Amino acid sequence: MAALTLTRAAAQRIKTIVASEPPEAGLRVAVEGGGCSGFQYEIAVAPGPNAEDSVIERDGARLFVDPTSAPFLEGSEVDWVEELIGASFKVKNPNARTSCGCGVSFSI
Repeated sequence: MAALTLTRAAAQRIKTIVASEPPEAGLRVAVEGGGCSGFQYEIAVAPGPNAEDSVIERDGARLFVDPTSAPFLEGSEVDWVEELIGASFKVKNPNARTSCGCGVSFSI
C-alpha cells in the first residue's frame, strides 16, 4: 500500500484509545459502500491486524487497512481533529472527488 500516513495527533489519540487493549491492538480504517456520496469510512478499534492487512505505524500507534480498502486510501492522511463541534478522526483523501458536508462519505 502506498503512502497512507498518520499525523502525530492521530497517533497520540490511537495510543490513548488502545491503552487498555492487547499490545497488538490498533485502529482499523476501511472503506465501505454507503453514505450520501457513495463510499464511507469505517473507523474502529481492532484487537490486531488480519493476516492480509497493511499495517501503518507511527510513534507506537498502529493503523490497519484491509486489501479491499487500500486502493481507495492510497496517498491519504489520517488525522485527529479537535473543533468546537467535537473531535474525531478525519481522512484527508486525495482520491475523493467529492465529499458530503460532514466529511464521512465521499465519491471517487
